[in-house]
Amino acid sequence: MAEHEHGTMDTTEQENMFSGFVSFITKTVIAIIVLLILMAMFIR
Repeated sequence: MAEHEHGTMDTTEQENMFSGFVSFITKTVIAIIVLLILMAMFIR
């Protein structure tokens, strides 16, 4: 087995993926909130 030293792993790709995921979720939640507001305004 290969030796592993704690703290030497390159996590750049994981950080970019997580950042994209958080951005996607944020945009999706905002779109859902806007949709709910529009539905409340026009469907009565």
